[in-house]
Amino acid sequence: MIVYLLIAVIIVLCFAELYLNHSKLARELKKVPGPKNHFILGNGLEIIVSPVELFKLGRKYANKWNGIYRIWAYPFGAVNIYNPEDIEIVVSTMKHSDKSPIYKLLKPWLRDGLLLSSGAKWQQRRKILTPTFHFNILRQFYVTLEENSRRLVNKLDATLGEPVNVTPLLSEYTLNSICETAMGTQLSGETSKSAKSYKEAIYKLGNYLVERFVRIYLYYDCLFAFSTLGKKQKNALETIHRFTDKVIRDRKENFVEKNTETEDGDEHLYVHRKKKRTAMLDLLITAEKEGLIDELGIKEEVDTFMFEGHDTTAVGLTFFLMLLANNKEAQDKIVAELNEIFDDSNRPVKVEDLPKMRYLECCIKESLRLYPPVHFISRTISETVVLSNYTVPAGSLCHIHIYDLHRREDLFKDALKFDPDRFLPENCIGRHPYAYIPFSAGPRNCIGQKFALMEMKCVVSTLLRNYVLLPVTRPSDIEIAADIVMRNNGPINVKFERRFK
Repeated sequence: MIVYLLIAVIIVLCFAELYLNHSKLARELKKVPGPKNHFILGNGLEIIVSPVELFKLGRKYANKWNGIYRIWAYPFGAVNIYNPEDIEIVVSTMKHSDKSPIYKLLKPWLRDGLLLSSGAKWQQRRKILTPTFHFNILRQFYVTLEENSRRLVNKLDATLGEPVNVTPLLSEYTLNSICETAMGTQLSGETSKSAKSYKEAIYKLGNYLVERFVRIYLYYDCLFAFSTLGKKQKNALETIHRFTDKVIRDRKENFVEKNTETEDGDEHLYVHRKKKRTAMLDLLITAEKEGLIDELGIKEEVDTFMFEGHDTTAVGLTFFLMLLANNKEAQDKIVAELNEIFDDSNRPVKVEDLPKMRYLECCIKESLRLYPPVHFISRTISETVVLSNYTVPAGSLCHIHIYDLHRREDLFKDALKFDPDRFLPENCIGRHPYAYIPFSAGPRNCIGQKFALMEMKCVVSTLLRNYVLLPVTRPSDIEIAADIVMRNNGPINVKFERRFK
């Protein structure tokens, strides 16, 4: 009896192996080099590790294979690419524009906002939102960015000579900035506590998403909803949505007052406000009145831009300040450039000053090369495509590893070295257009990249006119943990000392 039972189990396992790991998709993908497949589980066991180890695993595979490798763990098969030729094929057109099922994990949070939507809905939302990031409206936002930069300086005055974990300070700066500009809502004292809870909830949510990512059985919503992780995520989402709902509610009340005073019943508010180039949330509220978007749609876009507009920029600034503190020569060259612009004046930075900060821009770009805040994007291959001479079947996932792309030695000599001169105009000639993509690329590139660069220039120039940045956390101390954005596994500390002229 035991023998028959054992034979039956073996037969079932063999059928399971055939069904799970030998489908047409699996057979095609296994022609691409990758880690050894295990019976039934494929490569599933390798990725069930801590966030720090998961990030290291990706770098291990990237070093082992040349520009492409595959992962198979039923029901998902993915090619991982990090060379510019393949990336151009995937992202340069709308052909493979749909985000991969991995992004389904973000749906409870961002729902169907611009990051996750596709097709006609994405095109309509992009069309509505694009005017918000026109240069003329960014100029209007600049005064707010400069005021917030000076507030940050005032806070840092109390920490002179002490190691400062810059992450929470910069997160507060960017959250205030996105609320007061794109959302048209100032965070008052009564909302500061909820703003802090919002930022903490986003950080927790990132960890929950990674945990779910490595446990494939939790991809099924029915199982996830009843899991401990699912309940934790629900609590975090309630905090996040409560905060963004209040931002929308407050702006709508203010919008009604302004509309009553200034619009006088104009039936074409959306067109009118597009011409006035108003804040993003105002534009969405006007679009709702025009029947172009509903209340849920506004919530989707506000959640998306509140996250992308503050967290990614805060991450970029955090690593940039760490790099400047550890690279005195680059810091001194930026200060020399600022001295040429401002002489001995203590006047605030104006928007007209920003284009003159050419070396500062090179430094920002180099920092985003080494530490791209969004280090990983993923698409669904819509039709069979050839990548690195391998046939990748339709239905495969395609993970684009921006972090590994930016650190390829054949694209950037001494790739691990912080060298802003790489981005001097004469040194960019001949570089593949998809070799450097910190804001993604193609039709689905980051809509807010000009805003982010303006914000980074504004705050860093203000800080360097007031402080010398001294190293505490070194690049060798950095230990990245897998997350939806790039995060260090611990604080990033910098010392600030008053800069005397």
